[in-house]
Formats: sequence, C-alpha cells, structure tokens
Amino acid sequence: MSTAADFHIHNPVEDVLRKERIPTIWCPGCGIGTTVNSFAAALLGQHIDLQKTVIVSGIGCSGRVSGYMALDSFHTTHGRAIPFATGLKLANPELTVIVYSGDGDLTSIGGNHLIHAARRNMDIMVVCVNNMIYAMTGGQAAATTPGNSITTTSPFGSFEPEICLPQLVDAAGAVFVARWTAYHVKQLERTMAKALKKKGFRFIEVLTPCPTLYQRRNNMGDGLAAMVDYKNRSKIKNGAPTYEVALEPGGDIIVGEFVDREREDYLTRMRRQLGTNYTELPPQPEEEEQEGCCSSC
Repeated sequence: MSTAADFHIHNPVEDVLRKERIPTIWCPGCGIGTTVNSFAAALLGQHIDLQKTVIVSGIGCSGRVSGYMALDSFHTTHGRAIPFATGLKLANPELTVIVYSGDGDLTSIGGNHLIHAARRNMDIMVVCVNNMIYAMTGGQAAATTPGNSITTTSPFGSFEPEICLPQLVDAAGAVFVARWTAYHVKQLERTMAKALKKKGFRFIEVLTPCPTLYQRRNNMGDGLAAMVDYKNRSKIKNGAPTYEVALEPGGDIIVGEFVDREREDYLTRMRRQLGTNYTELPPQPEEEEQEGCCSSC
C-alpha cells in the first residue's frame, strides 16, 4: 500500500530552509513566511554561492527569518542588524550579505544605522518587512504606524506622522529602492533576484499584514482581508518619485521598483581613497612627554 511519503513533492525552496525548525512561530495570516518563500526562490534562481551568503536580522517577528534559513545566520541585538552586516562585509568583501528584519527593528530602533548605511552605500541588501507595528514586543506604535492607529502605546489613536521608507533611503543615497506587498509574490521574487546581483545599498520594503496585533485592534479583518486590500489598492508604478509613494489611509498603495542607479560603493571608494598599494598606516607624530603626577595628566 502506498503511503503519504511515496507521494511527497519536493519544494525547491526547502533546500535553503532549516526544515527541522518548521513550523514557524508566525501567526496564522502573517505575511512574513510569504516573503521568505519569495526570497528563497530568488536565491535559488540566481545560482548564488550559498557558502558565501550571510543573512543578518535583529529582534522581532521578522528577526526570526535568519533562524529559518539554511545559511550562515546572525540573530543580532535590537536595531543593530545593519552594523553587524556592515562588519561582515568589511571583514570579508566576498560575502553576499542580506539584512532581513522588520520595520520596528530597522527603521525605529535602528533608523540611524539605516540612514548612514545608505549614505555610505554599503554593499548590502536590506529587506524590511513592514507590518506597521512592533508585533513581537507587544504591539506598540512604530515609526511606520499610520496616523490614528490603535496600538498598546496609542490607545486613543496614534498622532505621530509615519515615515515613508522609500523616500527616506532614497534621500540618504540608496542605489536601489523598491516596495511590494505580501500579495505580490512573483514581483517580489524578481525584485529580490535583481537586487541580489546589484552592488551597493539596496532596500526592499515589503508590506505585510499583522492580524494578531495591528489589524485586530484596528478592526481590519484577518490576513486574507489584508490580501484583498493589497490587491484592490495597489498600483504598480516603476520609477515613481519616492516623494509620491507615501502611504495614505484608504489611498492607493504605490508599489514597484522606484530607484535603480549607480554609485560608488563604500569599499570601492575607500580603496580608491587609500590607494591600491596602501598597506600600512601613515607615520604618526611622536607625542612629547609631559611632566605630571600620572600618565593621564
């Protein structure tokens, strides 16, 4: 008699997942797993050397992505995924370094690092899963939480204006900026594949539902309702100026690849500045000894 094992169909993305850790911790209807499926397919489709590929994430629901990928993985401290990734890239420039984390981790607590990594044009790819709230840590308002949203820290509605992430990283100097939703599975896969091959600071925002904390508190339905909303409201506008893609309650969700330009990355600029044969620090002036009661005087 045939068993279920006899009819097992191999999903190619399983080759880059730690299957022993699945099922994931993510809630039913959460869109993070969908983004991981697109990312895994993009990795396999580009035939990237997985032995030289590293994924770094911070704290939060999306921060768990690094633990589910069968890659060299770093689960770092809150808001510090980009500095860890920067260190990895500088220590071993041959690595393909991906930062994969959430909006709270990357843009609220880690917002300073995001801005300066884009300014420096560090050769890393950043995937920001934006569910518009601090989900794992209790449902607090984040820098991306839309105005008037109910959260644990804004029970009467958030009154702070939210950040438009594509505009922020574009202004800071990112060479590649895109946004999709968890509904746009194939488009996200193609954009990730394109970004993996590009040099410099690449930023991909993925809008995903949080049915447990954000949508429930704001009477927005479940994960399926979010997919229907993404389908109905999304407008693909590749090349749109990033100052025109801010998210408005009930308005169009502008998605697509907004920025794709060339700019000298940090390592290339550093090597050019120092010279290809620069192997040692310049001589330092000798310090004159001063009389004092101790070495610190």
